[in-house]
Amino acid sequence: MTARELTEAEAGDLLRCICFKTGPPRAVGVELEWLVHDLNDPRLLVPHESLQAAYAALRTLPLRSALTVEPGGQLELSSLPAASLMECISTTGADLAAVRAALEPRGLTLVGLGQDPWHPPRRMLHEARYDAMEAHLDRTGPAGRAMMCSTASVQVCIDAGYEEPGPLGFGRRWLMAHLLGAVLVAAFANSPVSTGRLTGWRSTRQANWSDLDPVCALAPPLDAPPRDAWANHVLDAPVMCLRTEAGPWSAPPGLTFRRWLRTGAPRPPTRADLDYHLTTLFPPVRPRGHLELRMIDAQPGADGWTVPLAVTSALFDDPEAAEAAYRAVKPLAERTGSLAAPRNPLWRTAARDGLADPELREVATVCFAAALDALPRLGATRELQDRVAAFTDRYVVRGRCPADDTSPPVPAKDVTP
Repeated sequence: MTARELTEAEAGDLLRCICFKTGPPRAVGVELEWLVHDLNDPRLLVPHESLQAAYAALRTLPLRSALTVEPGGQLELSSLPAASLMECISTTGADLAAVRAALEPRGLTLVGLGQDPWHPPRRMLHEARYDAMEAHLDRTGPAGRAMMCSTASVQVCIDAGYEEPGPLGFGRRWLMAHLLGAVLVAAFANSPVSTGRLTGWRSTRQANWSDLDPVCALAPPLDAPPRDAWANHVLDAPVMCLRTEAGPWSAPPGLTFRRWLRTGAPRPPTRADLDYHLTTLFPPVRPRGHLELRMIDAQPGADGWTVPLAVTSALFDDPEAAEAAYRAVKPLAERTGSLAAPRNPLWRTAARDGLADPELREVATVCFAAALDALPRLGATRELQDRVAAFTDRYVVRGRCPADDTSPPVPAKDVTP
């Protein structure tokens, strides 16, 4: 399809076809966002010029992962789809080691926190897309700027699953992702501080996501077939901006993509417009042919990211673990109420209380045990199994999460970039 006008029927068909591509779960991937701080004193504000120079140097490295920069200067590494969990960890880990080695002589380091604990949001990238996004999200409060400029995550990518029912079927995996997602929020919550103050949330990052624009960050309804629910959600979502060659990007208030298709004003939308519209939606689980789980805070330490990757991969791709996890998380549906994730009571509780919530702790204990049992079947090394076991013992069985290790915050140093 070229740049000709797109019809509503064609748009719906495209969304149903491209967002859930079914088949045996064979691949896994990970997208790692990092805050980049001063190596010796993370309270120091790193000048944008220093970050830009460092990132220019990083782009000369022979990385297998895609390297991108977020609006606030956060660094993201996105792995290629890997044929196994250990392949994903090995190749991504090698890229991370190369990035860290290149940043250290510049006095910079990667930091695994869900939200910058010291500095208020400040945007490094001033592009039409981000100008439009900031203006759109500002309509509903300050959470949008925090999300764009101050947050970092571990995003796990798994195949959509089989067409037929069962523990590896795409319908089951879609539902489980939205229930298990709350457990992952709670278990890996790692952002209790913002601008030097405890916020009252274990995952301030997730609290910000739940306070964003009331449509673009929501999951679609889970009581409808996934393909239909997602297609309708995309078409009925507000258009964040209309791209133009000159001038700022904006959109008429209240313009949804469906309305744009029906009216053809201010110009008829195309397939490229639909593809771009998809990039302006930020649900906790994004179907992109595969499923992208976006709810996990960035984790501490050089290898902390491997734990949520291993646990999530095991619970979705090992049939026994998938069945055990689904049975454990299914009762959590009663706590979602009538609201979609991440705004429903279950997800809000996960972000605020972490595993201090008794039911989330109980479910997490079952899920982590199932994942540990599955890891040898997935070819995980003993080192990775021990790392997951150590996390389970330190946090999960005790009803804790990484946020609970946070010491009283120390104010940022007032240094002009």
